[in-house]
Amino acid sequence: MSDPQQNAAAAAAPAPKQSNGKRRALMTLIVLVIIIAAIAYGLYYFLVARFHEATDDAYVNGNVVQITPQVVGTVISVNADDTQTVKIGDPLVALDPADSKVALEQAEANLAQTVRQVRTFFVNNNQYEAQIALRKSDLSRAQDDLKRRMQVAQTGAVSQEEISHARDAVRGAQAALDAAEQELASNRSLTANTTIADHPNVLAAAAKVRDSYINYARNTLPAPVTGYVAKRSVQVGQRVSPGNPLMAIVPLNAVWVDANFKEVQLKHMRIGQPVELTADLYGSSVVYHGKVIGFSAGTGSAFSLLPAQNATGNWIKVVQRLPVRIELDPKELEAHPLRIGLSMNVDVTIKDEQGGQLGNAQNTVYQTNVFDNYGAQADQEIARIIQQNAGTGAGAGSSSQSTSSAHGRATKSASAAKLM
Repeated sequence: MSDPQQNAAAAAAPAPKQSNGKRRALMTLIVLVIIIAAIAYGLYYFLVARFHEATDDAYVNGNVVQITPQVVGTVISVNADDTQTVKIGDPLVALDPADSKVALEQAEANLAQTVRQVRTFFVNNNQYEAQIALRKSDLSRAQDDLKRRMQVAQTGAVSQEEISHARDAVRGAQAALDAAEQELASNRSLTANTTIADHPNVLAAAAKVRDSYINYARNTLPAPVTGYVAKRSVQVGQRVSPGNPLMAIVPLNAVWVDANFKEVQLKHMRIGQPVELTADLYGSSVVYHGKVIGFSAGTGSAFSLLPAQNATGNWIKVVQRLPVRIELDPKELEAHPLRIGLSMNVDVTIKDEQGGQLGNAQNTVYQTNVFDNYGAQADQEIARIIQQNAGTGAGAGSSSQSTSSAHGRATKSASAAKLM
């Protein structure tokens, strides 16, 4: 072998040793990186990750308020359409009020007539009292005539027949007085312990007016809440009945999120735990903050239309999901509105386990006052009709005053009769 070839072989001989050294250093570096990553992940898990449960099976949910009529009628006006905003109390649909208006006018006329009839009952008390005073006067006169005839009967100036007629006159006057007293008692039974406004007949007629007025007012369907109109199906000229859905209103200022967590994720989840959420609509740049406010009473499959039948031979275990209700911050909702059905990414911090699960869920109350005015307006109409038809002497107080005056007049009449 020549010298050049020997030199080349000698130069190439240490190359495998250098390559093995580099490979060993690289493997050591990789192992160190893996160990550091494992330690970092372990620290992250034990300090952070194990206190979080996340899912992307979450969707925005909210109240869908159905607008349905309470009376039968024909639609004459539709004042809102899909995607439009309505405020609480705004008239949404108007029905033809012709039939209910006629019924209301009949009820009002019946109430006015009833008030006048009851007013007559109170006035008749005074009339019957005056009749009693007159009958007492007649009785007193007949008794005086009989007494005078009895005094002169022994002298023969008065016949027995005339005395007999005088006795009959006393009996007739007494009977007339008894009849008048019975008529007064009968009439007082219709007015005792009551006034015109509180009389049972008036109250029954007023109830019919109230019912007719409410039916008349229900021809206008107001918005029970503030929100957005959706699912409008009503058309002008349509004949509707109670319970027919006409449209829906969705109040987007009070939506929540239903996050469907796997059952293995719920062990440490409690009511009141903080939640961070992001919506696919806005991306990760917009973060919502909320809290867990409740857990569903059953899984989605348990409440499905066709629940799974697990008591069959061909059974495969499927991890179930339980809906968890999450409340959102109203201010963040106002800044970045959400719509029902949008997808959300949910991350619940489960470090604090002081809260409860089912037992401590808060109660939510939904209410509206748009229908309260119906009763108040009906009462105002009833009071107006009673005041117009009751006159100035309505009520038990006026009746008692008239009774006292009648007694005074009766006493004066009786005294005058005795003097005659």
